Amino acid sequence: MAQAWKCAGLRWAADGPVLTWVGGRRSALVRGKRVAFGVAEGGVRTCVGARGHACPVRAGVSGRSTGARCEECARLDRAHSVAADTMADDPRPYRVYLAWFGPGLVKVGITAYERGSARLLEQGAVCFSWLGCGPLMAARRTEELLRAALGVPDRIPYAHKRAVRAVLPESEAERAAEIAGLHARAVALGGWPEALTPEPFGGVDHAGVFGIAGAERGPAAVAEVAELVAGGAIGGELVAAAGPDLHLATERGVVVLDTRLMTGWELVSAEGEPCAVPLRELKRAAGVQDGLF
Repeated sequence: MAQAWKCAGLRWAADGPVLTWVGGRRSALVRGKRVAFGVAEGGVRTCVGARGHACPVRAGVSGRSTGARCEECARLDRAHSVAADTMADDPRPYRVYLAWFGPGLVKVGITAYERGSARLLEQGAVCFSWLGCGPLMAARRTEELLRAALGVPDRIPYAHKRAVRAVLPESEAERAAEIAGLHARAVALGGWPEALTPEPFGGVDHAGVFGIAGAERGPAAVAEVAELVAGGAIGGELVAAAGPDLHLATERGVVVLDTRLMTGWELVSAEGEPCAVPLRELKRAAGVQDGLF
């Protein structure tokens, strides 16, 4: 019987994306490399637990869930997160940022200073700029100020991010223009917390790192994996990677695999198997010709 591995998610390192596995194994993902795996026949997807602890009942979870957690573990995981506002006494400094994912898709967010730009890579931000740095609650109040005064959301669905990747502007200046304007408007607002130190605009572009713009751009994706299933398999050449998404060139065209769908399954190696998982047509931004799928 083939050895099975459990995926612990995709992480972004200084030299690119890395798939991590339960037990500590790591697989560097390099564009041009073949990525292929299958789900064992009769396999069942189980909850990954919360905060480093296994699910006490090994609950089954839906193949379409990107969190791979049962209801109770999801509640416990969120209860101890910065996003849930339950860590007001966190002494670490935090940064506020503006992130751009494509035309009209800008969000405001916060991340621990020590993490650098890792959070932006994990979200698939095509470009971003820091806004300021300070204590957690000052950063959180600034985030709320921008949401209320400028109408900038703090979340953008991944489906929207994927829809615009094929229509990104060619130049870094064009990609940074939207957040440059918002940064100027944000700095001009009154009511910033005194504890937050503003930072000047400095656009950081990830399009080349992801392989989704300019000379690095591969073929446009035509579909995305809806879920993994027992006995299913997928394999293809890695042509781009953005956030948790891998763009794989398969015999059915370029397919986007959200690696969060891999967690909770026992996966086995696969080589020449065709793309045998449920797919759905990738939604496109207005003005983009549909692929033949």
